[in-house]
Amino acid sequence: MSTEPFKNVSLIAQSNQLLGLYTIIRDKNTSRPDFIFYSDRIIRLLVEEGLNHLPVKETIVETETNEKFDGVSFMGKICGVSIVRAGESMEQGLRDCCRSVRIGKILIQRDEETALPKLFYEKLPDDISERYVFLLDPMLATGGSAIMATDVLIKRGVKPERIFFLNLICSKEGIDKYHAAFPDVRIVTGAVDKGLDENKYLIPGLGDFGDRYYCI
Repeated sequence: MSTEPFKNVSLIAQSNQLLGLYTIIRDKNTSRPDFIFYSDRIIRLLVEEGLNHLPVKETIVETETNEKFDGVSFMGKICGVSIVRAGESMEQGLRDCCRSVRIGKILIQRDEETALPKLFYEKLPDDISERYVFLLDPMLATGGSAIMATDVLIKRGVKPERIFFLNLICSKEGIDKYHAAFPDVRIVTGAVDKGLDENKYLIPGLGDFGDRYYCI
């Protein structure tokens, strides 16, 4: 069960298990192998919560005991789109839950002259406008990269209500800025931090997710 601290934001259940996972990945002394392992566990939970929001239709199947079971099946196709580089860490969690899922990539980097995000590369499924899209990026701080990536998706014909932005940690500032641009996109997160520091890092945060997952 999830709660909704802000409109169109799904916060996964704040259980002791989840708090324990975040305690490990937030700890600056956690080793890289442990950071990866426990981050992957959280990512799996985020994907599962995202899947809960997809539309379904009633489906009746026959069991091995020749009985009818009233169930459901998903409607429509999905794909993942990762914001390179940190977002790529979330791709395997999506693959673990959805076999043969299509995954696109968007590369956005900060322009050193303007200090603004700049689109460098995109590779998306040709039929992405017909799919439900899980946008993947571990952190939502200022929202600049996420807004640009979402704008790319919408220009490719994806309806905002078919986009689900999955992240491990976000800030209220990031949520407000992102939803000011795209109020119909649902954010699925595991933690809402208290704010940003002078360098626009989440606090208490966990540092640079991409560096800790791939480099340290």
